[in-house]
Amino acid sequence: MGYFLLGPIRRLLQNPEKFVGPYVKPGMKVLEVGPGMGFFTLPMARMVGETGKVYSVDVQEQMIRALQRRATKAKLAGRIEARICSENSLGVDDLRGQIDFVLAFAVVHEIPDSRRLFREIFEVLKEDRLMLFSEPKGHVSSEEFAQSELTAFAAGFNRVTTLYIPKSHSTILKK
Repeated sequence: MGYFLLGPIRRLLQNPEKFVGPYVKPGMKVLEVGPGMGFFTLPMARMVGETGKVYSVDVQEQMIRALQRRATKAKLAGRIEARICSENSLGVDDLRGQIDFVLAFAVVHEIPDSRRLFREIFEVLKEDRLMLFSEPKGHVSSEEFAQSELTAFAAGFNRVTTLYIPKSHSTILKK
């Protein structure tokens, strides 16, 4: 399944440069929750440049290993810190107040405790910084997405705008 998520059809529908490019700039520190094999990770590593960093956290060790292999092959390994997290925590307390942008794409519905997830993300973000939160329409109903947004609001986030990303419910949140 991981290789399917890297395919050209997905790139046409969910082009990383188009959807995260406006938010990710050179020198930034970015947190990506649930990167899989790095569909968004590698493009974001290029966007942050040599002075930036992408922290990618995933509960699936095999996805992190695949991401690391792809990053090494693309000569981007120095810009990416891939971490295995637990089901109960992202394990990013050391990044408190350091992150410029967060991407949570098609992952929140898989997290057992979304309240904790949004609180942890809120804590690592710098003030006035953004998070792109997106869920797949095939797995998450409009009502479920709205409930997740309410959970994010309870953690302290505000909605900046909704985004149109094909086959997804998507919004930009701000700390």
